[in-house]
Amino acid sequence: MRTLVLWALMACPPAYADDILVITGTGTPFTNATSKRLENIFLRKTLLNEDGIRWIPLNLNPDNPIRQAFSDTLFHRHIDALESYWNEQYFQGITPPYVVASVEAMLRFVTGTRGAIGYILPCHLDERVQVVFKLPTPYTLKPYCQKPAQ
Repeated sequence: MRTLVLWALMACPPAYADDILVITGTGTPFTNATSKRLENIFLRKTLLNEDGIRWIPLNLNPDNPIRQAFSDTLFHRHIDALESYWNEQYFQGITPPYVVASVEAMLRFVTGTRGAIGYILPCHLDERVQVVFKLPTPYTLKPYCQKPAQ
């Protein structure tokens, strides 16, 4: 019986396959991190951080699986479903987050730009950035864990 229970536990997938780490440059103030607060920052509804510095949210390319998982998990909407939101915001003078071409570009931008905020996988984490939130996602993202070229 005991073996059957252990086998059943091992066969069941975890509730969350992987995490996405939301990052800022070291020294960027960020308190009270919640998924709702992050949603507001990335949707450009919250524009300033605790020091009055403008948030600069970043995205990976739309075809990047990490971005797709981030969008689905944080906004509960696919990237395509956000297109009408950004079209409406654009006419109000609000632009969508900058898009960077790679994880390494994300790390460099966040490191070198005050107020920048982005996301990476845990395997890409290094001392250049600080983690401000761990976003559990039901997606399996470990296959995208190649170390970025420097």
